[in-house]
Amino acid sequence: MKVKDLDTPSLIINRDIMMDNIQFMQSFADKHNVALRPHTKTHKMPALAKLQVEAGAKGITVAKVGEAEVMAENGLNDIFIANQVVGEIKLNRIKKLAETIDISFGVDNIEQIEVIEKVFSDSDKPAQVLIEIEVGENRSGVIEEHDYIELVKYILNCSHVNLKGIFSHDGNTYKAKDVEHCRELYNYAQTRTLHFARLAEDLGCKLETVSIGSTPPFMFGFDVMAGVTELRVGTYILMDVSQGNAIGTYDRCAATVLTTVISKPTSERVITDVGAKGLTMQSRSEGICATTGVGTLKHYDQVHISQMYDEHAIIYNEKFRNEVKIGDKVEVIPNHICPVCNLYDVAYLVSGDEVVETVPVLARGKLQ
Repeated sequence: MKVKDLDTPSLIINRDIMMDNIQFMQSFADKHNVALRPHTKTHKMPALAKLQVEAGAKGITVAKVGEAEVMAENGLNDIFIANQVVGEIKLNRIKKLAETIDISFGVDNIEQIEVIEKVFSDSDKPAQVLIEIEVGENRSGVIEEHDYIELVKYILNCSHVNLKGIFSHDGNTYKAKDVEHCRELYNYAQTRTLHFARLAEDLGCKLETVSIGSTPPFMFGFDVMAGVTELRVGTYILMDVSQGNAIGTYDRCAATVLTTVISKPTSERVITDVGAKGLTMQSRSEGICATTGVGTLKHYDQVHISQMYDEHAIIYNEKFRNEVKIGDKVEVIPNHICPVCNLYDVAYLVSGDEVVETVPVLARGKLQ
């Protein structure tokens, strides 16, 4: 099948660019002698996760227990859930997964550990946990040293919980003012994470894993500090407008949404058949990853989607309007690829003008 023969909207992935992205990040990790554990919430496809592992990744990262279950069902056997898993329902599902695969997950408070200890009390294996360290994103994770020390001590006294390591996410690098500011934020995140690793060592706990990650610093090739053992990077495999803006090119953007021009009601307005239900309304308003509009047209200079409704993309550009005809199919590079993949049942891998493979998005909708 030719790409032009696909119905729309469709999620398409340039296989050649994607494979180059996979090798690029794996080579970066190998160069710095650290493990790569890609975050598969970006694509939610076991088939792509396997390509990352085959290229050398140690294992994979997911965001939710449901994603872990899908990945495990499809042959991925070393999984980290980079999130606080709370509640007996989810913990029992993890305990079941632990019978057949290596699985670990995030924690950041003693209340959470109390329930984990209870749930895993009848398990042959202790729960494998990593403490999240807050490093500037202002999201989840331990902030104060005394809280961290108390948490480490509490885990060390548990019979059914093992402290495997710590992890952090420097998501604030997306809002860096420029490349040097990005480096500054990233280095602070590394330094802070390593400081907390040393605090654990002072308590007699040598951590197996010290994990860091967000895409921008590694696309810039920033150094990895001694003591870091693992990189968790997600968006790099497909990239998007925000990441392309950070590095100054869309050449690494592998994923696009194919959409059809369905109306040209004015001299400058164009309507296509993908809206928020196929592209999301997400945008970034500041920093190196700032975006214009809610999607960028590939192969057209500075043409952006101005606004979206549920099923319609609205583009205001007279030159573009005069270049396209009703029925033409165009490609949109999403501002943020991660939520877009979650909107499709399948992705089409393409090479040139040919569709070479249809890949099911098996972890789509696995939010629990």
